[in-house]
Amino acid sequence: MAQEDLRKKVDLAFLSAFYGGLLTEKQRRVLALHCEEDLSMGEIAAEVGISRQAVHEAITRAAARLNGLEASLGVASRFRRMESGLQDTLDALKRQDYVRAEQLLESLLALDQEESNGL
Repeated sequence: MAQEDLRKKVDLAFLSAFYGGLLTEKQRRVLALHCEEDLSMGEIAAEVGISRQAVHEAITRAAARLNGLEASLGVASRFRRMESGLQDTLDALKRQDYVRAEQLLESLLALDQEESNGL
């Protein structure tokens, strides 16, 4: 269960890097303390001056907002695909597999073109 909790925190922190500016100041602060500082709800409550329940609600609302934005916009997912594609291209170049590197670059350009066309 701890692995799953850690994965959720990492995912929330990642989404927050893209969409955090669209959260309220309190949600950003609570989420940062939860994800980045790894504080417990009790510790966050004491730090922010709210109840544990309010901390839980702020995290839940922030997570829902971040996930909703990602579902609508897909910016973080696109970033991950681009990052992975670039790493795969670099690996192909290191292996001197230029045909594969070219294919990967073409797929990355197509992905970029999709974004430019609003797809």
